[in-house]
Amino acid sequence: MKKEIHPEVKEITITCACGEVYHTRSTKDDQRVEICAACHPFYTGKQRTATKGGRIERFQRKYGKKEEE
Repeated sequence: MKKEIHPEVKEITITCACGEVYHTRSTKDDQRVEICAACHPFYTGKQRTATKGGRIERFQRKYGKKEEE
């Protein structure tokens, strides 16, 4: 590796809006993020699922023929 051409890597702190703090190394300064693995709905299991059907299913429910007995 060539000397004196690489950026300086330093210890930084990444702070999430939920209060979670991560310590890592980077060439940038301390950072603040809005969402992290501790509060992201996908990772916490609080992810909402789409309850609406597709366009065709909604149309069939609204305007489709009723099943005869």
